Amino acid sequence: MFKKDLGLFLLILVVGAAVAIINPRFLSPINLSNTANLVGLFGLFSLAQAFVIITGGIELSVGSIIALLGVIFIDLIANVGLPWTLGLAIVIALGLLMGAVHGFLITRMRLQPFVVTLCGLLIYRGVARYYTEDATAGFAFGQSFPTLEWLTTGRTEGIPHSMIAFVIAALILAVVLHRSIFGRYLFAVGKNEEAARYSGIRTRRIIVSAYVLCCGLTALAAVFIAMYTRSISPASHGNFYELYAIAAAVLGGCSLRGGEGSILGVVLGTILLQVLQNLVNLLGIPSSLNFAVMGGVILIGVLADQQLVRYRQWRRSAKPAPGQATSAIERAAE
Repeated sequence: MFKKDLGLFLLILVVGAAVAIINPRFLSPINLSNTANLVGLFGLFSLAQAFVIITGGIELSVGSIIALLGVIFIDLIANVGLPWTLGLAIVIALGLLMGAVHGFLITRMRLQPFVVTLCGLLIYRGVARYYTEDATAGFAFGQSFPTLEWLTTGRTEGIPHSMIAFVIAALILAVVLHRSIFGRYLFAVGKNEEAARYSGIRTRRIIVSAYVLCCGLTALAAVFIAMYTRSISPASHGNFYELYAIAAAVLGGCSLRGGEGSILGVVLGTILLQVLQNLVNLLGIPSSLNFAVMGGVILIGVLADQQLVRYRQWRRSAKPAPGQATSAIERAAE
């Protein structure tokens, strides 16, 4: 896994250098700061997606969750008049509840993660549009929440707070995934759920916990994104965000078969995707090609993962068994 992360880091440096040569504006403080802000915003729910993918599942409703919880959060603090702290608590609680429902349907009702989360994608998007009567949700003219705005969209020493939140979340999740029993159980379930169950691991609880963590962190990302955009069109807000999260996770070394992945890889995958999208913008390429970039990244990541698996299988089959002759000369001598 370290070799994957190192290779991805070197690729980021190469692409970044190429972009800087093509367009020096890439290294301007404003552009770097804006790119860091987007890395933080998109990185939060990309980290969340990684936990589900490691268990062998997938979460396709990320974008719709961001749209629904975003409009609910804005309505609670801008129209209902609740304190933003209470609105934030309600939104995160709703995210955790969504994750629990997804986990229940997958583990208890034995539904496929793809089906459950695809239905969630459609249901949450429809509810968001119904909630606002298909109108754009936003803040009234002159309406301001200084503390909330500083926490979500402010900057310290030029570093966006969204990036700081992303780094903090990545550090915490890295400890959870790579230095805790829960993290080892996640990898075990992703590798072989049946074997993990026979080993005494409560696989259902682990899977449900992964979806709860994913949707809870996505809810937090929904608040950051809502404060960044200041207005939400429920029909389009968050569209294809789930593909971005999957692309970042896969590019970062998470196998869609489960059982593999690292937080550092997801961080680097998120950075690389934003650098590529920044390249598209700086070169004046139509923004619609952003989707083509994400699709290409997912395809390359899956192909690379398959080739790595085949290489490992070839290595195992080529490795001689104990006591077996390892060369033609040895076989002739025997």
